Amino acid sequence: MHQVHVQEIECLLVLAEELHFGRTAERLGCAQSRVSQLIAGLERRVGVRLVDRTSRRTALSRHGVQFVAEVRPAYRALTAAVDRARDRARSGTLDRLRIGFHGGLYGEVTEAFRRLRGEHGVVLELAEIPLGSPFTALLEDRVDAAVVELPVGEPGLTTGFRFPPQDRLLAVSARHPLAAAGRVDVEELAALDVLRPLGDAPDYWRAARVPPVTPGGVPIRSGTGIVTVEEGLALVAAGDHGMLVCRPLAERAAREDVRYLGIDGLDEPSQLGLVRRADRPSWQLDALARLLAEVYGRAAGGPVPVGAAGP
Repeated sequence: MHQVHVQEIECLLVLAEELHFGRTAERLGCAQSRVSQLIAGLERRVGVRLVDRTSRRTALSRHGVQFVAEVRPAYRALTAAVDRARDRARSGTLDRLRIGFHGGLYGEVTEAFRRLRGEHGVVLELAEIPLGSPFTALLEDRVDAAVVELPVGEPGLTTGFRFPPQDRLLAVSARHPLAAAGRVDVEELAALDVLRPLGDAPDYWRAARVPPVTPGGVPIRSGTGIVTVEEGLALVAAGDHGMLVCRPLAERAAREDVRYLGIDGLDEPSQLGLVRRADRPSWQLDALARLLAEVYGRAAGGPVPVGAAGP
């Protein structure tokens, strides 16, 4: 492995995208002959032809396709680590965490963030992620952890801290006939177009957000997708849509044109989790989980479990 140069790997990955030696040379800022040398050198080190080249076309060989698929994630992780090290050097900080979230962060969470920096010297970078793509940024190594709704069943991911469960409410327009009731039965969800998060979330996660059927077996219509909470609330206020939300969000997002109704018969609560990679030990994330447990435990008057060993 020590004989394989990073420049050769980079050259192959660019060539796999361009499938043209000239365009690859332009992107890398070198001569076309240098591209040929790099590819030939990598093929010698690996011991197999990776690129099939004729006078009319350039393509990856079968071995090249497999090699690129295997090496690309490792190359991205390596370049990301170099970028993070460079950022730390520029900012003068040693420890940094990238935390993704969707929807919003509550006061307890931001208090834990402040304590993490004050007590452990860890700088946080926060990034909002789409409602319907809870795990993508984490799997692509764009964040170190994500505060997102559970469940999580993705291989390689685990839950470092489980937030206290919260009641789920139904948001409807203040002018909707259901608004005057104050509460609804879960079977009444079938009469609404319940908004669903747009994204690449797995089916089990989507079903947890918007059940496909009521307990009585009646299909729940969910024909309209949203990317953000604010988009959803705007659609709710303007029409006949409904949106399932957790109680803390309803308390924080109070508005005159939206009503939040309790749901009888919907037993599954909403629960956030601090989701992280299972194969990457991190004392910073361990410290954050302990601080979250302390903050929520103080608010609840008792200890809160730190998390779970698995999904």
